[in-house]
Amino acid sequence: MKFFLDTANVSEIKRINELGLVDGVTTNPTIISKEGRDFKEVITEICGLITGPVSAEVIGLDTESMVKEARGIAKWADNVVVKIPMTEDGLRAVNQLSKEGIKTNVTLVFTVAQGLMAAKAGADYVSPFVGRLDDIATDSLALIKNLKQVLTQYNYQTEIIAASIRSLKHVEDVAELGSDIATIPGSLFPKLWSHPLTEAGIQSFLKDWEVFKQ
Repeated sequence: MKFFLDTANVSEIKRINELGLVDGVTTNPTIISKEGRDFKEVITEICGLITGPVSAEVIGLDTESMVKEARGIAKWADNVVVKIPMTEDGLRAVNQLSKEGIKTNVTLVFTVAQGLMAAKAGADYVSPFVGRLDDIATDSLALIKNLKQVLTQYNYQTEIIAASIRSLKHVEDVAELGSDIATIPGSLFPKLWSHPLTEAGIQSFLKDWEVFKQ
């Protein structure tokens, strides 16, 4: 499973990328706004840091606006992927953009039907939201499992990005279920590589080494 970093913080991206863990980056208007910088400036800098796909979301809600924005965003860098919301207008935009060779990531997906429609419209990526389904007591993992089964069964090349990842268990669960990608906030990564027994083991080794040196 590939790891995408769900952030627009350049320092965070550099830190995690140095570990060889960043296969791509996803952003959204909320994430971009937290940086207090120009949208294009942030995205182009991130695209220069990593070789994988970088998702940048449109703001428009009608097809014409989305397509116009997407065409502009796609020119910023070769590895830009345009993020499109899961709506009727969004599907129409994805269908048009796919014919123009512009890569898309359909976001805010909460059902298998939505994911299947996005794939059929021509989306390169589809982003089902795990955490937000958990918030309303809905089985988010069933969505990942079933969507993966459907896309595989019908030979769609659309990749699943498990989004709204909030815990180590989320990461492990979606990996076991075959999600192609998990997009993870930078603050969660240390919890993935850390474990109290790892730290205890290191301290034990150091203590034994000190005794040995005496």
